[in-house]
Amino acid sequence: MIRAVFFDMYGTLAGFEPSRFEVQSEACMDFGIALTPGGVLRGYAEADAHMSRETSTLPLRARSAAQRERFFAEYERLVIRGSGVEVSLETAGRIWRRIQRIPYRLAAFDDAAPTLRLLRDRGLLTGMISNIDRTGADMAADLGIAGLLDVAVTSIEAGAAKPARAIFTAALARADVEAREALHVGDQPSSDIEGALGAGIAAALIDRDGNHQGYDACPRIESLLELPSLIERMDA
Repeated sequence: MIRAVFFDMYGTLAGFEPSRFEVQSEACMDFGIALTPGGVLRGYAEADAHMSRETSTLPLRARSAAQRERFFAEYERLVIRGSGVEVSLETAGRIWRRIQRIPYRLAAFDDAAPTLRLLRDRGLLTGMISNIDRTGADMAADLGIAGLLDVAVTSIEAGAAKPARAIFTAALARADVEAREALHVGDQPSSDIEGALGAGIAAALIDRDGNHQGYDACPRIESLLELPSLIERMDA
């Protein structure tokens, strides 16, 4: 039986406001680059997969300023490539720095709070596991969901980043549940799904943008509102 449900933060519980397409388009416009909504979705899928691979071997916090700058230049280059536009690493870096000057924030998705409330009403523990260099308590407060999470663990607190087993183990310890009693929901096949399964935790992929049609390593959902019925089926 599932007793605890953990969630990734970015792409699962929260996203950018304004949207990633709006932010990217504003920055790229200064460089004469036009992006498409579908291209930005494809680009972020590739860029986030790149981030998962890179941070699994060397977390960003362990990199020098120059290494981090190069990493985010490559990340931005992949985002732009999704729209069929190739730019140099130098140009991508300049666009990334332009993005940092555009006001945006992380905001909880509309389905996050209702789903967390429903799960807690059913007696389930809820938690967040995020690769971010801030405390889980701070992130949950900023997103307005602090009162809906029993546990919040970030990479800076655990000293490890997904997909490393240690961060999942830290969340299990805080929730006081066994791996077989937990489910982790995330949007990244590598860091979230492979990481959770490697720690002995059941997993569900949330695919808000439809980037992973046909994914079969674990159940796939497109909205968190699908989660309660999925858990019912898993417990049957």
